[in-house]
Amino acid sequence: MAAPPIKTITVGGKTRYRFVVDIGNDPKTGKRKQLTRTFDKKRGKGGAEEALAKILNEVNRGSFVAPAKVTVDEVIDLYLRSATRGKAKNTVENYKNALKPVRDQYGTKAWQIFSTTDVEDLVDWMSTSGRKRGGKPGTGLKPRSIQLMLSRLRAVGDFAVRQKLCEFNVAAPVKCPTQTGQKVKRKPWTPAEAKQFLAYMVGRRLEAVMQQALMGMGPAELCGVKWDEHVDLDPKGKDEFPTINAGENTRTIVWGDEGGVVEEKGGKTVNRDRKLPLPAPNVAALRRFKAQQAKERLAAGEAYEASGYMLVDELGRPFRTDQLRRAAYKLMNAAGVRRVRLYDARHACLTYLRMNGVPGPIVSAWAGHGDLTIADRVYTHPTTEDLRQASEKLTALLN
Repeated sequence: MAAPPIKTITVGGKTRYRFVVDIGNDPKTGKRKQLTRTFDKKRGKGGAEEALAKILNEVNRGSFVAPAKVTVDEVIDLYLRSATRGKAKNTVENYKNALKPVRDQYGTKAWQIFSTTDVEDLVDWMSTSGRKRGGKPGTGLKPRSIQLMLSRLRAVGDFAVRQKLCEFNVAAPVKCPTQTGQKVKRKPWTPAEAKQFLAYMVGRRLEAVMQQALMGMGPAELCGVKWDEHVDLDPKGKDEFPTINAGENTRTIVWGDEGGVVEEKGGKTVNRDRKLPLPAPNVAALRRFKAQQAKERLAAGEAYEASGYMLVDELGRPFRTDQLRRAAYKLMNAAGVRRVRLYDARHACLTYLRMNGVPGPIVSAWAGHGDLTIADRVYTHPTTEDLRQASEKLTALLN
């Protein structure tokens, strides 16, 4: 590209130097775009000649970033439109929620003057006073929340560089605060604790559901099961056995600006959609649960909601995952057992199976893991009692 002339002009009685340079075509209209720049001097550092040479070099290399008035909010909107296309609703909300602090603090600021210092200040603000919910407002957020924000903001920055809205990613150099204190170690129920809880549940309304939680089914899976589609208590053929399709349908809560909304979809992965043979005690508990629901439907009459889900309340309304968790915690308190998350009950199940000789690949397949080694790496938590097996083997060696 030939260099355009640098013209000498007079502005307010002062001599200045101006050039008009082509910087490519507008991607929307296809029309030629030009940039006009004016300087106080022609030669030397900070002069018109130096600036023109730099612009021409960047235009020729395809790296030139034209001045733009686009704001931080507008760049985030452009990024989200591209990055969330085809994504699940809860993933979209996670992206949006991670970027809310950026919008709150810098949304109206021009993207091209949004700086690394601004991002550092944002991290400091989140660390000390960025909390708005889930605790005392105005206090600091945990490093995990800041890490999620930075990860998503870096993705926005990369997007902006690719779109030639800026020269470099201002979030890239910023470090997340390190986690203070020791990470809480997951401690699922021991077999004795699980048996105590199950003994308390005998004959209670949610007995079958709590059994299935201890069989390794997650809350979203339990809430998504339908009697006719996913539960087969009376299989045909002498070689058949009662089964449940775990993970074929899930019901999760997506948290957005308007609160929690239930989203129904298939399992996370192909492997998560699995048919599990039901243990005899759970088959019996499911039969009782189904019979009880028939009585409840008769008693409620027209007020009953025939939703078809396995996990419903006395009026047939399907449970949400948060409702299931609250019910589980109440039952744990009443049973006098240590309160654990339902996901920890899943860990307890897989640990029990692994420690009782079920091969790792089968345990992972039971849980719906695509990686057949994950049961050993993540979900198995041997206790001191379990480690006695090693001690007994070493006794023979040391003798």
